[in-house]
Amino acid sequence: MSPAEPNSHDVKRLSVVMPAYNEESSIAEIIGLVLQSPYTAELLVIDDCSKDRTVEIVGAIADPRIRLLRQPENRGKGAALRRGFAEATQDFVIVQDADLEYDPGDYSQIMEPLLAGRADVVFGSRFLTTRAHRVLYYWHSVGNRFLTTLSNMFTNLNISDMETCYKAFRREVLQSFELEEDRFGIEPEMTAKVAKGHWRIYEVGISYSARTYAEGKKIGWRDGIRAVFCILVYSPLGERVPVRKLEPLVQTLTKSRA
Repeated sequence: MSPAEPNSHDVKRLSVVMPAYNEESSIAEIIGLVLQSPYTAELLVIDDCSKDRTVEIVGAIADPRIRLLRQPENRGKGAALRRGFAEATQDFVIVQDADLEYDPGDYSQIMEPLLAGRADVVFGSRFLTTRAHRVLYYWHSVGNRFLTTLSNMFTNLNISDMETCYKAFRREVLQSFELEEDRFGIEPEMTAKVAKGHWRIYEVGISYSARTYAEGKKIGWRDGIRAVFCILVYSPLGERVPVRKLEPLVQTLTKSRA
């Protein structure tokens, strides 16, 4: 059954936080889709020092809900999200990538448990669904399931898609902890800290249109190494065992991502 249409009390209660780096080919279209959602009260685009026309394109879109924040240097998705979360003003906050892999038309499914008061956090799962998916890389799916399983082992959660972009929160959840990761390690870090806070987590199925590296996909195997490190560091194990001493080794293995 499809989620009910939002009523007048539900609309425009969502802060959409969108990190962007060299996304000139998709940024205008994804912004248009985000702004079409009846839930979108504000869209915070955090430009991560793009070298293409991303900033110019965003700046030319005349909608008072858009706030363009520019990073002084390229620092990564996690750093951009931290800034966006700090600037968000609405009751609910969702992460939106600046490409076209994730469809803002899914906001209704994601928001429903939050608006009903059943959830504090909602993950949009690419695997817990029968909806349309573009078929691409097998080893990406294997890596994702491995990282999700490892995360579940250390958080005692039972989620199906830890690495999903679509994570939505009541704003006070984000205000309850501090985030540290600058790059894609932000995903397991957020998951671990939500689990530590014993917040109510729901999953809903979403559609997914994966893009290729030629189309601008940025995540790679080095990010997987960092993700494993983050799963350990931000788990209760990391509080008892000096896992952070491995930081220099992890930085060496992933330094080409800097």
